[in-house]
Amino acid sequence: MQAGLAGYSDMAMRTVARRRGCPYAVTEALLDQVLLRGGRGREKGAILCDEDHPVAGQLMGSDPHELAAACKLLVTAGFDVIDLNFACPVKKVMGRSRGGYLLSDPATAIAIMRTVRDALPHTLLSIKLRRALNETPQAADWFDEVFNEALNLRFAAIAIHGRTVEQKYTGRANWDFLARLPARLSSLQPSSRPTLFGSGDVFTAADALRMYQHTGLDGIWIARGAIGNPWIFREFAALLAGQPLPLPPSVHEQKDALLEHFSLAVQIYGEELASRQMRKIAIKYSKLHPDGPTVWREFIAVKNQREWDDVLARHYTKDAAGISLPSVPDAADLCNTSCEAAAV
Repeated sequence: MQAGLAGYSDMAMRTVARRRGCPYAVTEALLDQVLLRGGRGREKGAILCDEDHPVAGQLMGSDPHELAAACKLLVTAGFDVIDLNFACPVKKVMGRSRGGYLLSDPATAIAIMRTVRDALPHTLLSIKLRRALNETPQAADWFDEVFNEALNLRFAAIAIHGRTVEQKYTGRANWDFLARLPARLSSLQPSSRPTLFGSGDVFTAADALRMYQHTGLDGIWIARGAIGNPWIFREFAALLAGQPLPLPPSVHEQKDALLEHFSLAVQIYGEELASRQMRKIAIKYSKLHPDGPTVWREFIAVKNQREWDDVLARHYTKDAAGISLPSVPDAADLCNTSCEAAAV
C-alpha cells in the first residue's frame, strides 16, 4: 500500500501510483485543527478523485473530541477509512502531544481511539504506530496497551513501523519485532482479526518481498520507497506471484508518469505552487533516468510549467532503458527526504 508521507502522498501521488498497480493508499497526516478551522491551505491534503479509492484519511491530534469531529469531516468528504497517526516522530508534532508522543501517553491515546470509535461506529478505522517510544520496558508496555485497545475496538488495520519514535529515521527497522506480531492475533476469530501492515526500510520491491516473507504480516506499507517510483507496486505484485522482477520503467514510461503527476498537482495547487511542489518529487523520479545527476540538477531549478516542459523535452524525448534503484538509498538521500517531511 502507499503509505502516508508528509509533503508527498497527496491525491496526485496516490493516483499516479494507483494507475501502476497500487491497490490502497493513505493521505499524509492531516491536522484535526486545520480541518476544523482551516489555515495554511493544508485542507488540500484531503482532496480526492474518483480513481483514489479505497483510501484512508490519516489524522493527527491530541484532543479526543476534536479529533473525532475532524474524522467525521473526512467521512463526509468520501474517505473509505480513517487512520489515526500515533507514529510521527517529528519534534514539533511531538511537542504538541500528537503523533508518536501518544505512545508515551497511552491513556490519551486510548481515549482518542474510543471517542473516534463511538463517533463513527460503522466506519473502518486503522492506526499507524511505531514499535515503541524507545527501547525501555515501560515503552514496550505502553505500546502493548495501545495495540491491544486497537484489537478490542475492532480496528480494521494496524500498521507498525519497525523503528522506535526516538530513532526517527535512523538505524535499521526491527523486522524481528514485526514478525512477532501475528502471533498476538492467534486467539481472534477471522472476522475480528485486523490486517497487519509492516513498515520500515522498504525501498524496492525486493525489500517489500523480504519483509513480507520475514514477518508473515498481511501487507507492506511503502513510504519513501514509492516517492518517484510508482512502479514499485507492480514490481512487488510480480514478485509475490512468483514472476521475474519487471524491467525498470523506460524513459518514456517515466515521462508519462511525470506528465500525469504534474497535471494532477496543478489541479490541486495551481501551476505556481505545483511547480515548487513537484521539484522535490521529480528529483526522486530522476534516479531512474540513465542520466540521473543531470536531470536532477535541472529539475531542482524548475519554477514553472514552461521550465518543467523544457526539462522533459531535453531528457525524456528519446526513449531508453531505465535504471534499477539500490535496495538501500544513500544516507544523504534519506536525510533529505526526512528533513523535507519534517519541514512540511
